[in-house]
Amino acid sequence: MRPAGTLASLLAVLAMGACALVPGPSTIRAFEVPAACPVSTSGFRANDGLMRSRAALRAGALTILAVGSSSIEGVGASQPERGYVPLVQAGLRDAFPDARITVINRGIGGETTADTVTRLQAEIDAARPHLVIWQLGTNDMLRDLTLARVVSDFDRGRDILDAAGVDVVLIDPQRLPEDTDNDGFRGRNTLLAGVAGTIAYLGTREGYAVDPRFGPMSGWTGLEGGGVGPDDLHLNDSGYACWAANTVAGLGKALR
Repeated sequence: MRPAGTLASLLAVLAMGACALVPGPSTIRAFEVPAACPVSTSGFRANDGLMRSRAALRAGALTILAVGSSSIEGVGASQPERGYVPLVQAGLRDAFPDARITVINRGIGGETTADTVTRLQAEIDAARPHLVIWQLGTNDMLRDLTLARVVSDFDRGRDILDAAGVDVVLIDPQRLPEDTDNDGFRGRNTLLAGVAGTIAYLGTREGYAVDPRFGPMSGWTGLEGGGVGPDDLHLNDSGYACWAANTVAGLGKALR
């Protein structure tokens, strides 16, 4: 269920925040969460894993590093400002106006879990974050890697994250259109659902927060293309808007 006032507040959050992202004539004057987007905090699981981030907010500054593949990078958005990371940053800044919040976008399209792990230490060293958002699993399944391989690669990443002393939010894969004409995508949702379930388990096991995407996307039928662009893989503007709105709602509540 959508908490009372959540959607209205997020409309204001993202409208004001997006307008501040890019100066000059290209500035987006208004940004709205699509009316058909179901915004809820019920799916977000903190798993007692955000203590450092809460402390950072109380101290007045929170740095978030977002890693993963094309969804984090923002592939499919009509403008960079309409991608996931800029919208989450805008929303969190408005939700916590007394804190300096920075969300660093280090998504690279096409990456597998192993690819992200390879550069994870360097990204953490450069960003010095309190919180790492890690989106994973989609490309592993599209390349026919096994769940066991995903877990093994995740465990190597976990060792890096834990040694760095950061909080973690895990994000699972996107849902693909069931009616896709792409032979490489057809039937993949069963595999992606397995990854989503595994990520939920890993979050509980490690005490990492989990922000689900695969499951909630089944309720995005009212969005243009179900929130997915014409390539049947990457999110479109409405998909990024809905995803960001749910992250701001769930993570924002968990950080209070």
